[in-house]
Amino acid sequence: MNRRYGGMLRSLRPVACSGVARVPVRLGVSTGSRVGVRFESTSTVSDESPFKVAIVGSGPAGFYTAYRLLSKLPNARVDMFEALPAPFGLSRFGVAPDHPEVKNCQEKFEEVAGWTNFRFFGNVSVGDIHKNENETVSLEQLHNNYNSIVLAYGSSKDRLLGVKGEELAGVMSARQFVGWYNGHPEFGYLNPPLEDAEDAIIVGNGNVALDVARMLLSDLSRLKSTDITEQAYETLKKSRVKNVRIVARRGLLQSAFTTKEVRELVREPGAALVPLEEQYMEPYRQFGQFLDRKTKRLIQVLDKAREENEKKENVNKSWRLDYLRSPVQFYKHGTDERLLSSAKFQVNTLIQDDIKSPASAVATDDSVMYKCELAFRSIGYNAVPLRGFEELSIPFDTKRGAVANEYGRVVTIDRDSGHAKALPGYYVAGWVKNGPTGVIAETMRESFEVAETILEDYYSGKLDTQTRAGYEGLNVGWKSISWADWLKIDQAEKERGKMVGKEREKFASVEEMMNVVS
Repeated sequence: MNRRYGGMLRSLRPVACSGVARVPVRLGVSTGSRVGVRFESTSTVSDESPFKVAIVGSGPAGFYTAYRLLSKLPNARVDMFEALPAPFGLSRFGVAPDHPEVKNCQEKFEEVAGWTNFRFFGNVSVGDIHKNENETVSLEQLHNNYNSIVLAYGSSKDRLLGVKGEELAGVMSARQFVGWYNGHPEFGYLNPPLEDAEDAIIVGNGNVALDVARMLLSDLSRLKSTDITEQAYETLKKSRVKNVRIVARRGLLQSAFTTKEVRELVREPGAALVPLEEQYMEPYRQFGQFLDRKTKRLIQVLDKAREENEKKENVNKSWRLDYLRSPVQFYKHGTDERLLSSAKFQVNTLIQDDIKSPASAVATDDSVMYKCELAFRSIGYNAVPLRGFEELSIPFDTKRGAVANEYGRVVTIDRDSGHAKALPGYYVAGWVKNGPTGVIAETMRESFEVAETILEDYYSGKLDTQTRAGYEGLNVGWKSISWADWLKIDQAEKERGKMVGKEREKFASVEEMMNVVS
């Protein structure tokens, strides 16, 4: 991508909010927001000419943007498009089953979906490059039938390590594994051979890596009543994985996970954290007094692992954190093609002038071998460009996996002047806006500000307000899922769950969901 787009991919200052799951309908703009106008909130329908907005994606970013728009613009009409029959995106398919409180945001989304100026169209993809043109709605169709388009379709592609053996069956991505135990239709095939593995390696040390580790090490009695799929639960019951090694290329102080998730894993009853090697603690001993409270608290939780271990009984599993290691190669098992035999890691050294300077991992000539039957790649996700981006001059940064934007406005380069300019009516929200970072609370704040950007453009006359046909003008030659249809699927899942003593049993295939409403 042209370097001129680099500065456009910026993070937004968050708008003040009162929480993740329960957001009050009446919200003004905080003084810290760049938007100075205070709009009166309402969810009533106006007699003014409808301002029709298409939102591509039904995850938290899409729903929070819809909520804010519909609360503040009486004549707004939002049509939300989702490639799957089921809504909620990352909230449904990315949150660990033992963290149900994180999914409370879905209550707000369900409230929004019940408003008369909102419509949901599931099983309708937009610009899907993997489908034939007659199987997906084109961006051109949306352009011709809506006043504004918000791209909020998330990140659906794995980042690769780019090392030998990465293609082996024993190496899978955290996205695949998380999607599998959460019932994502794309990953129903996975069936990881946990019953034949004892040692697992996770490359990467963010919260998703800890989710994977926790699921491998967890006391299954805590998972039985959650919305984990029955297939995943039964597979985990047979698991023989006893040792999990979480490996990062940089140092302890550069860890990407948060204190809450670490503490949860440290307190896992049947699994002990192997105390960190002293070499990993050295930067903390050196720079500890200069660290912020959050980082100090994180390190202290890890440093006190011995005390937590002493409180536990019947410990039969372990996990450990290794730093300054980069994967070089994975080696296949001698007799079972589903498994690995080992993994080779290059030893790094950390270059950092002082605690405030960026830390760089520099390779040394040393390497280590770790025994493992399975490896999980947890180094992040990437969004993919939609079909039609090039024709509409929508710039996509393949390295960051994001669309060039300023405060959510899609920007492009004017071919005549060479200067950046906004692409009228096009906006981005969520991970396709900033790259795959941030928790749901951050997504909410930034999605609210994207909505404020749209409102600012609307009230300043920058957007086309001519009457548009909306969904009725699209060429959708297949069965779409309405919100009423989804409620039938939702109820069927809850009934299935009730039969086995859990909240719900998800349908793990599109076909099963479509059969409910056929």
